[in-house]
Amino acid sequence: MAADAGRYRSAMSKSKDPSGLLISVIRTLSTSADVQDREVEKSRLEEAYEKCDRDLDDQIVQHYTELTTAIRTYQSITERITNSRNKIKQVKENLLSCKMLLHCKRDELRKLWIEGIEHKHVLNLLDEIENIKQVPQRLEHCMSSKHYLHATNMLVSAVNSLEGPLLQVEGLSDLRLELHMKKLNMHMVLIDELHRHLYIKSTSRVGNKNKEKGRVSSSAKDTSPVPLIDVTNLSTPRKFLDASQYNTPGAVTVREMSLQEIKEDVDVDPEENSAVFMGILIKGLAKLKKIPETIKAIIDRLEPELKQIVKRSTTQIADNAYQRGESLSQENQPRLLLELLELLFDKFNAVAAAHSIVLGHLHQIVVSPTGPKEGVIKLYDMADVSAKIQSVLQVLLMDYLDVKNTRSATEPSSQISYASTGSDFAAFFAKKRPQRPKQSLFKFESSSHAISMSAYLREQRRELYSKSGELQGGADDNLIEGGETKFVCKPGARNITVIFHPLLRFIQETEHNMGPGPAKQCQLRTFLTYYINDFFLNQVRIEINKEIEAVTKVSDPLKVLASADTMKVLGVQRPLLQSTVIVEKSIQDLINLMHDLSAYSNQFLEMVCDKLKEYKEICNTAYSRGIVQSEEKLTISASWAKDEDISRLLKSLPNWSTMAQPRQLRQKREDEEDFTRAAFAKESEVLTGNLGDKLIPPNEILRDVSDLKALANLHESLEWLAGRLKGFFSSLPTSQTMSPGSDSQVNSDHTRTREQIMQTLNDLARAFQEMADRCLLVLHLEVRVHCFHYLIPLAKQGNYAIVANVESMDYDPLVVKLNKDISAIEEVMSASLQQHKFQYIFEGLGHLISCILINGAQYFKRISESGIKKMCRNIFVLQQNLTNITMSREADLDFARQYYEMLYNTADELLNLVVDQGVKYTELEYINALSLLHRSQTGVGDQTVQNMRLQRLKEIVCEQAAIKQATKDKKITTV
Repeated sequence: MAADAGRYRSAMSKSKDPSGLLISVIRTLSTSADVQDREVEKSRLEEAYEKCDRDLDDQIVQHYTELTTAIRTYQSITERITNSRNKIKQVKENLLSCKMLLHCKRDELRKLWIEGIEHKHVLNLLDEIENIKQVPQRLEHCMSSKHYLHATNMLVSAVNSLEGPLLQVEGLSDLRLELHMKKLNMHMVLIDELHRHLYIKSTSRVGNKNKEKGRVSSSAKDTSPVPLIDVTNLSTPRKFLDASQYNTPGAVTVREMSLQEIKEDVDVDPEENSAVFMGILIKGLAKLKKIPETIKAIIDRLEPELKQIVKRSTTQIADNAYQRGESLSQENQPRLLLELLELLFDKFNAVAAAHSIVLGHLHQIVVSPTGPKEGVIKLYDMADVSAKIQSVLQVLLMDYLDVKNTRSATEPSSQISYASTGSDFAAFFAKKRPQRPKQSLFKFESSSHAISMSAYLREQRRELYSKSGELQGGADDNLIEGGETKFVCKPGARNITVIFHPLLRFIQETEHNMGPGPAKQCQLRTFLTYYINDFFLNQVRIEINKEIEAVTKVSDPLKVLASADTMKVLGVQRPLLQSTVIVEKSIQDLINLMHDLSAYSNQFLEMVCDKLKEYKEICNTAYSRGIVQSEEKLTISASWAKDEDISRLLKSLPNWSTMAQPRQLRQKREDEEDFTRAAFAKESEVLTGNLGDKLIPPNEILRDVSDLKALANLHESLEWLAGRLKGFFSSLPTSQTMSPGSDSQVNSDHTRTREQIMQTLNDLARAFQEMADRCLLVLHLEVRVHCFHYLIPLAKQGNYAIVANVESMDYDPLVVKLNKDISAIEEVMSASLQQHKFQYIFEGLGHLISCILINGAQYFKRISESGIKKMCRNIFVLQQNLTNITMSREADLDFARQYYEMLYNTADELLNLVVDQGVKYTELEYINALSLLHRSQTGVGDQTVQNMRLQRLKEIVCEQAAIKQATKDKKITTV
């Protein structure tokens, strides 16, 4: 039974529906086969019910308190529900009664409702009229505080109201007309404000930076001289100024900011962020539907505004120079032009950056769904801005570079050289008489009133510039007048040298911003290339040609010397040809131009080649036709110096290498004197062998000392020029280095490379040095040819077989002439040549004269004792003159004097003398002396006896030579 009860409980637990259990019991009872089964089922059911009652009683006993509380709660809820039903029923009855009452008075209520709506509308209109009446005052306040977006929205809303709902209000007609006029003029105010930020506000920061830089430079100027501007080490190309400069710190970059996100905050300064402020102005103009007018105004006013920036910048540079104490009218300062261009480049970049921001805002307005269609409004682009900037800069450069050549006719060339012409060159360095300064009695310009008034006007003008950007306040007296234009420095073609590299960098950055693509060369580069190739290079060539022709197109260019002041400036000790100095200054100027305009270096080097070739031809012509050539025939010295073999021989002698080598680099030799005498002997041998047996006519020597002076000056000048040229060329790079931003098309027309040009220049420098060496050789040989010219006739045509009388006491006229000639040459050579070259010309001259005189003994027909005395006196006076010149003993002439004193002996005594004293002269010289004694003395025997003496003389000479050689060998063995 317990199992049955459990089964029932399990059945009830599985199915919470009691009906299902009842149906199950009924089905069991109806399907049972007999009564017993039914009884069993009945008893099982009863037992389950009993069990259930017991469990229920147990639960009630356990949960009596909770059950009581639940019953009571249920009763209270039932009561509340009953009360609520009653109240709802009452409300329904009341609503029905109200409905009945309202239905009875609906017409009166409708009338009151309509009247309420009408009164509300009237109140709204009155409030709107009251607000509109305050619009002018509020609009003026917003305009004064420059909250233009609020002002625009307020004005547009007011005008729409006045022309819409309030159109029929007659009392508002004046206000309507006033606000309508304000709306018509509102966009002009916004456009002006937009332009102020585009061209003045955007460049104000650049101007302030430049002013601070000017203060720093002025303070540095007080302590040190202004350094040279090195344009090659300037910064990399500037990009257009980033738009972040228009943002406050922490603000979002304008390029990343949508125009819809720009909001106007009335609590902050609207101009604090210039880029946001320009966006607000664009939104205001779009609200006024004046975008087309705005674009047209920007395009129309672009060039005039850029020109105003140029004028303001010019005055700013002049003011800065005035504060530094510089006077533009008295000094030519291309440096200020460089400052002006750098300032303009920065300002124009700032303007371009501002335009890019405005274009971004305009593009957003045009393509926005609420804005006009892009096809209706055509925007300008950055290429238009860049083109206008380049156009304004081109006009400015044309003025400063004097492209129209308006000043060249009235002003001298601004080339940095000693002078432009020969007369100007001498006048420039000529000693000037001190002039008394003209002192006025008094001046008003330095009074306190004038100074304070000038400062006041300057400050007023700056304030006007900063506010309106217009040039007001009168002309600046520190600017240079140039018609309608005022300049910070004198216009001239040479100004390009200072601004070339910064200008190239600006051109490069402009082309970089234009982007890649065909035909992207900017017009400023085209102008610069045209100006330098077709104008500047030709003008430089004309100036240099004019200067060189002024000193070379004269009757005798090799006799026009530079002044003493010029030599002092150049640091040279001997005179130089004026033409050489002018050529060197012209070459130096071209080299400087090549450094300044490095992209055109090959053109300038070609010009240097041309000028040097022309001057080389001028020097060759003056040398050949004016000095060393007589009757279409070269002098002996010139022809020998021109001969390569003789020239090479003379240069191979030790005295040439000693002269060419600096004294401090010469090696000390123990046998210096013997070594030098050997060199003199070799030279004398060569010259005597070629010139010692013939008379030299006067037309084959240079008798005019001025010609020798011209040769000396030509030598010094050409050697100085060659040294300067080598210094110039050694500092030049062998291969052309293109400057930043240089034009790659510049060198496309050149047929010669830099290496070929440099080779030509080095060859020209060597040619000038060779010409200078040839001049020195001519001088060296010419002095020696003069000796042959005077001394050979002395022996061949002189009468020295004289008796003792007054005539024997006089010097030979030819010797006197030679002494005068040598003294005159010494006078001009000492003033024209350096000391070591002077020594090269005169040292060894005594040895040569000694050789000529000794060799001339064979040409005397006869000589007496009086003739010997006269010959010794000739040698003495020559020795005295040379000693005064060379400041040495000239012992070689003692050797010649002893040779002629040897003729006092008889023929036999001469042979004994050779045996006793040894061999001092050559065999030929002894033979000539013995033969002269045979011709001059009586009782010397017949021809057989004379031949025997000659044979004996030869034997003695051979014996003495053998003894001398044996002694020398013995010394060597002993050592």
